[in-house]
Amino acid sequence: MKILVLSFYFEPDLCAGSFRTTALVEKLSQQPGVEIEVITTLPNRYASFSAEALVHEQRENTTIHRIELPSHQSGMVDQAKTFFSYHQQVMKIVNSQSYDMVYATSSRLFTALLGARIARKKKLPLYLDIRDIFVDTIGDVFSKKITWLLKPIFSFIESYAFSTASRINLVSEGFKGYFESRYPDIEYRWFTNGIDEEFLTPLKVNVNRKSEIIKILYAGNIGEGQGLHEILPKLSTALQGKAEITIIGDGGRKALLEGRLLGSTNVMFLPPVGRNELIELYKNADILFLHLNDYPAFEKVLPSKIFEYSALGKPILAGVSGYAAKFLSEEVGNSATFYPGDSKGALNALSTLDLNDLDRTSFKSKFSRSEIMKNMAVDIVEFVSNDGR
Repeated sequence: MKILVLSFYFEPDLCAGSFRTTALVEKLSQQPGVEIEVITTLPNRYASFSAEALVHEQRENTTIHRIELPSHQSGMVDQAKTFFSYHQQVMKIVNSQSYDMVYATSSRLFTALLGARIARKKKLPLYLDIRDIFVDTIGDVFSKKITWLLKPIFSFIESYAFSTASRINLVSEGFKGYFESRYPDIEYRWFTNGIDEEFLTPLKVNVNRKSEIIKILYAGNIGEGQGLHEILPKLSTALQGKAEITIIGDGGRKALLEGRLLGSTNVMFLPPVGRNELIELYKNADILFLHLNDYPAFEKVLPSKIFEYSALGKPILAGVSGYAAKFLSEEVGNSATFYPGDSKGALNALSTLDLNDLDRTSFKSKFSRSEIMKNMAVDIVEFVSNDGR
């Protein structure tokens, strides 16, 4: 059987979509009788990070096409342009090819739409992996005028894609109510994000802290969704002389955040780095920091960063609400949550953390990416074998 895999991000790009799809393709390639064709992009997640990657790559039963995109930033218009370029080139590649099914992983609906178009055109079963509720997020991120214009369009795209799929995986159980109420006749799966192999080995760190200054580290995207510009200016001021904050990453709100932190002496920015270097930086941190903006849609999400942070055994300070806060409370010891944007709540939560590392062996066993993706690969092959039923 031949499976077409569509993912806007793939290794060596640095983002959750890349890590997830790379792990899944590895497990799919180990299934007997499977041939895989991956169509993705050359690394483009961050303008400040570049990595060498082959445009065409063959790995035994896996063919990888990496499409070169025009230069872009993080804005909506630029994202639309890059997807249009991806869409056009994908259609050229698949036009003369035959497949047994289409698998598409998507956070902003565009890749799901592309998968649905190909599935309908070639009369193939479609398996979707949904990492976000884009329609639900629009009203939070954009102005009322833009929302009024865009929401009907994206609602149509969502309906088109979901009504085409026979089976859909949702990475967060917080999505359950939204999707099951709108699309009750679809088979759902719940293969979450997980922990990659690099983070399963316990960190060897010195448990005797040599400084009274607490080292707080954030690693990830710096965008509207993370809302760092809403929390860090007040929090860094309150922690002056008590903590140093390191921010690793890039994104559309980095310039705004830097502007609001002008004059701050306890915040340091670092560009995106590879995972081995990132782990070394994690070792030197006392607390790992996570934050989502105060948007109702984010009450349903489960950030992939939670799994990475939790595996390391470090204390976690998280500005999240809803399902993510519930998950941390139930699954991750020595984590403390506060309501997004609430700097006083962040300080109170910080005071409850034990600054020593914690053995989270049971968590790592439960949420190993390798095991989750192995089970998902089996589910996909079963889906194909049953002709998408």
